Amino acid sequence: MRVISLLPAATEIVAAIGAGDRLVGVSHECDHPAFVRRLPRVTRSAIDASARAGDIDAAVRERSAAGAPLFELDAERLHALAPELLVTQALCEVCAVAETDVRAIAATLPLAPAVVTINGTTLAGVFDDVRRVGAALGRVEDAERRVQALERRVRTVHERLRAARAPRPRVAVIEWTDPVYTAGHWTPELVRRAGGADVLASAGEHSRRVAPTEIAAAAPEVLVIAPCGFDLARAADDARRLLASPEWAWARDVPVWALDGNALLSRPGPRLVDALEVLAAMLHPALFGTADRTVALRL
Repeated sequence: MRVISLLPAATEIVAAIGAGDRLVGVSHECDHPAFVRRLPRVTRSAIDASARAGDIDAAVRERSAAGAPLFELDAERLHALAPELLVTQALCEVCAVAETDVRAIAATLPLAPAVVTINGTTLAGVFDDVRRVGAALGRVEDAERRVQALERRVRTVHERLRAARAPRPRVAVIEWTDPVYTAGHWTPELVRRAGGADVLASAGEHSRRVAPTEIAAAAPEVLVIAPCGFDLARAADDARRLLASPEWAWARDVPVWALDGNALLSRPGPRLVDALEVLAAMLHPALFGTADRTVALRL
């Protein structure tokens, strides 16, 4: 089966269930596992992702107000690749090509490909997406084995925290810095399962805009800066920029971590469990050791 993935999380799911060799095309953002970087790109962004957070936000708002798409599909390349399955999402039109656009172009392709949509907003929902993709690819057993392995890792963290009767520090996770948004969807659940208590969001809820005064009033004991789509270096730059502002003076006495949001929190796929384990190490180093310094940095 010839498969095209239209977002990084879907690409990682396909690879995780042992079907990476079926991928014939991916989105412009797909970079993991490493082999997918060699595959043809079938999407492109209308936004300069290298710009600062505030400029990206302004560009997104401007295009959205004008009814202009944030992402474009390469129709010519899609036709040439002749996929039998397209994997897309229905969670966030700011993060990837809209599902409606995918279904519209699928109807024009030579093999009339099936379209599978992932839309999990919790860890269980993401695991169901793994199963859904597995079913579409005829890899039901492989998908179930992968889910079970991920669930075992989640239980391992839980059991260690329970055995230690570990306290739950108050945590705030910021997924965009200009303007400031708190991380929603699966992130509050990951914080809870990692042994913390999210003071700004609840599991499954959308991310929302917050003022620094609201964050300060929530009295977080740990602050995590993980801008959506940014790597560790850019997350650290944004975190330092925030902390230099007078309205964030209160946070200078709070442990602040920069986190590779692009690799760990932005993609609803198997690496959310990696994120859980990194968060557990950040919050409870005596139980889980030092957080992986390639993806997490204490400022």
